[in-house]
Amino acid sequence: MSDIDITGDYTLDTSHSRLGFVARHAVVTKVRGQFGSWSATAHVDAANPSASSVTVTIDPASVSTGSEDRDGHLVSADFFDAKQYPEWTFVSTDVAKSDDGWAITGDLTIKGVTKPVTIEFTENGSAKDPFGNVRVGFEGEVTLNRKDWGLTWNAALETGGVLVSDKIKLELDISAIKNA
Repeated sequence: MSDIDITGDYTLDTSHSRLGFVARHAVVTKVRGQFGSWSATAHVDAANPSASSVTVTIDPASVSTGSEDRDGHLVSADFFDAKQYPEWTFVSTDVAKSDDGWAITGDLTIKGVTKPVTIEFTENGSAKDPFGNVRVGFEGEVTLNRKDWGLTWNAALETGGVLVSDKIKLELDISAIKNA
């Protein structure tokens, strides 16, 4: 860890960040994907973490799994219904810091359904980049039940089980730059 004071306002560096997910497919494998269009801002208060806050906006139509057919199905009314719900949001309601990292609790809204979520983050460090910007890095993940947000489409498999798991793991690799 650096001795840089990370207190301040930050904007996500999308070119060095990733918001991805993992879902079990057909019981036997995992499908990984990510969102290409999303933004985030944060206020970090290192001395008083509960005064920190995070806001994230995601374009569900920007999903990419490596398969155009699958991406088209995810964007459709069967899953994300991105035409009717073109934006997902996460707005923090509580931020806590421990020796192991940060826990950010907030309201995640997908398809008009808002539920509380807590994401555990590891602080990867902070540094001044070659352009003089203070940069911070975090990694986090949380497992969600997609049905809690109305993402219920599925298909039964002949051999038992279902095509898409209910549990989805969100993975966040964050690089943020302190606002000047």
